Formats: sequence, structure tokens, C-alpha cells
Amino acid sequence: MTPAEILLVLLIAIAAASSAVTYLLRRPEPSVQGETTDAEPLALLFDDGVLHHATTPAMRRFSLLPGAHLWDDLREELKDSFPDFPTFPGPGEHGSLTLQARTANDPQKIEISWWGSLCWVTCLNHQRRGSVGATQRACDASPHPIWQTDRDGAVIWCNNRYLILFEQIHGRRPQPDECLFEKATTSLNGRTLLTSRSGGDSEWFEITRREVDGVTIHHATCISGLVKAEESLRTFVQTLTKTFAHLRIGLAVFNRDDQLVLFNPALLELSGVPAEFLSGKPNMLSFFDQLRENRRMPEPKNYGSWRQQIASLASAAADGRYRETWSLEDGRTYSVQGRPHPEGATVFLFEDISAEVSLTRNFRAELELSQYLLDKVEDCLVVFSPSGVLTFCNSAYRELWQQDPDAAFADITVSDCLDIWRSKAKAEVPWQDFMKISCGYTNRQSLTTRITLNNGQRMTCVAETIASGATLICFKTLEEVTAAAH
Repeated sequence: MTPAEILLVLLIAIAAASSAVTYLLRRPEPSVQGETTDAEPLALLFDDGVLHHATTPAMRRFSLLPGAHLWDDLREELKDSFPDFPTFPGPGEHGSLTLQARTANDPQKIEISWWGSLCWVTCLNHQRRGSVGATQRACDASPHPIWQTDRDGAVIWCNNRYLILFEQIHGRRPQPDECLFEKATTSLNGRTLLTSRSGGDSEWFEITRREVDGVTIHHATCISGLVKAEESLRTFVQTLTKTFAHLRIGLAVFNRDDQLVLFNPALLELSGVPAEFLSGKPNMLSFFDQLRENRRMPEPKNYGSWRQQIASLASAAADGRYRETWSLEDGRTYSVQGRPHPEGATVFLFEDISAEVSLTRNFRAELELSQYLLDKVEDCLVVFSPSGVLTFCNSAYRELWQQDPDAAFADITVSDCLDIWRSKAKAEVPWQDFMKISCGYTNRQSLTTRITLNNGQRMTCVAETIASGATLICFKTLEEVTAAAH
């Protein structure tokens, strides 16, 4: 072939190559539905592995300059999304290759064509930079890791927070087949513990997932503070439980939703309710209904209004107004109190007061018996406390002096009684000495004197100090005293 023919062939080849380059660089890029594309495509032309030409969007997207960057520079930019991106521009004399991205980053697809030493790289499905940038910025600005996985569980996209967290945990960027939350790819929504391999602090994350068009979107929210708070609360509840374990008073704490959240062992004994039932966090109505079934509370007169009664009970307890004494069928007596608790909770206290009630009843019976016996005594008896307050008198005293201490609004003192005695006695009597003995103003232990009443009745009056510093004063007719002497 002559030199002229060789030159002609070269000119034709150069013209064809220029036409092909112009076509590839100017042909419109397919757009994604609902999204617009850049005016110029993302396209680059390499010659023997050296960047020869690139569109403005391509240079801006990959930060590459013709004549200054090589094929390896572009491959470094795209290998994370396109692991199969060829190491060299292209084998053989000519051909083409289409690659699909393994992540959701832009672009989603690239087409590689080569002819001899020339190689064209065109980015397909490239979204308009403004819309992609806004979406990417929104995802990268999120304080929570976000990532997407395919049907095989491989990570195909992640936001900036995910990458930062991965580097903090592993000290490097993730590989295409690695997932920061390994268990989260197969498990349902829930919590997972992320532990640094370098021995750093562990972090708890709440993982939520949602599948859209065959892609699973994961969101991880750090809940370490919440987990620590829950642990502190559990520790506090355990401490309270141990503290209340030795109390003989039954304790039942219901939260604002009327669920039993805390109880002590004494409640098991007093209520007769199984521990399994209480551990199941029954509501207030179920709890009191179980008490009724076990005969540990009075049987309601009208079972049809049972729910209304429990509602009234809960309302009174929430206001701190519920306080009742339950008399049970087996003879026991419970003191039940309802008190409000912070955060809308309600506390019920159950105490077995059977012994106290029995003691009180026995003491009251003994007092009534003593009162009955002393009322049978014909002598007039009156007792004053160490401070001079009338604490006891029999019926003979009330009849003699026409004085009823039970009808008085205030305490009756020895001074009040002396005024009555003076008004009903004729003879002069050293009443002030009785005052001194009754109020402890003298060391004398007894005092005896005779008095004559206005009706002519003659009596003897004896004051003596008795147990606990009290003073007993006895009025006895003089004839009885004389008869007793004979």
C-alpha cells in the first residue's frame, strides 16, 4: 500500500472514531421515571488507559481531568459500587460491557465500549445531580445508620453515618460482602448489641426494616441510653423488692395503666394469689377479683356493680382517700390503704391487724367489766391523772355530785371538781390540799378529811396516790365508816 493510501485509511479511521466519540458523548441518556437527567451525559474517553476526554458532568462527578488521570483513577471511584469494573480498559480488538451497580448509589449502571486503544465509559441511569444530591444529603445528615440489602442479604447501599460507624468499629471501610449489623440481615425488628473489636464501649441499637421492591431498607437507632435507663430501673426495682421482702405489710404497686408492676412476698401470703398470677402483671380489676375469689376481701353485696366498686376504689386510692378495714370470713381483719404514687401509679398496702383488733377488743371488754364492777361499789370513786385531769369515776360519784364527765366537751380537771365540791359542802374543807396531792405538788401520799354536804349528809373524803402517779379520791358516808369501825 502506497503512503497516500495509508494516509487515506488513517484519515478515514480518525473520522470514524471522531464520529463515534461524538455520538457516544452526545447521545441522550435514558432517564428514570419521575426524574430528570443532566443536559450532558456522564461519559469519558480513554486512550491507552489515559483519560483523553470527559464531559463536564463527568469531570465534576469523578474529579478527573483529561491528560492528568488514568483508568485506575476511575476504577478506584467506581469499584465499591461496581466490584466487576475491569482492571484494564478492555480485552480484544473491540467489544462492549454493561455493569449493574451493587449499591443504590449514583450511577446505577455503566456501559463500557472499546475499539482498539480507545475505550468509552458511559454512566447510564444517572440521575440529575440536584435530586440525587438532596436525597444523599438528607440520608448522610441522618444521625442514624441507614442501609439497604438485596434478597441475599448483601449491603447494596448505605449512608455516611453507617460508614463512619463501621470505621469506628472495624478501623476500615466495609467490603461489599460485609454488614455492620450481621444479625440484623436475617432477624426481625429488634435490638442488637454492637461491640467494637478494639475493646471499646458497646452500643445498643434498635433495628427496623421494611422491604420495598425487593430491597430491604434498614434503620438503626442508638438506644444505649434507653437500655442503661432500663437496667437502672430493673436494678432499682430489685433493690426495692429486696427491701420490701422483709416487710409484713403486703405491697402492690400498679402503674398508670393499672397493671401490677411490683409486689413483695408478704402480698402472696396475705392475698393467697399464686406468684405466677402476680408475675403476669394483672390489671387492678383482675387482682381484686382474684382476692374476692380467695375470700381475702369482703364479698360485694351487689356483684353486678363490682366493676364500678373497683373503679371507685381505684379513684379513691389515686387521691389518697382509700382506707378501710376488711373483716374476712375466716375471722381475720385486714387494714387496706390506697395511696397515689408518682407518674400516675397507685400503691395498695395490706396489713393483717387481727392481733391488734383482738387485743383492742379484749382490752375494751376488760374496761367495760371493770367499769361495771366499780359501778356496783357504793362508795363514790374518782381518779385523776398526774396532770390533774379526771380519767375515771363510777356511777355513785356521778349521782352524788351530779357530774357526768362523758357529756363534757373538754377535759374536766381537779380544779373544776373542787368548785362543784365547795358549792355542795357546808363545812370548811382544806380543798387546796386535795389540789396539791392530785397535781403532785406535795410529797404527801394520802389525805383524809370529813365534809358535810348542804343536805346534811356527813361524809369522809380520802385522797391517795396510786399507780403511775394518778390520784384516787373516795367519798364515803360517815355512818358506813362508823358501822365498819364497830
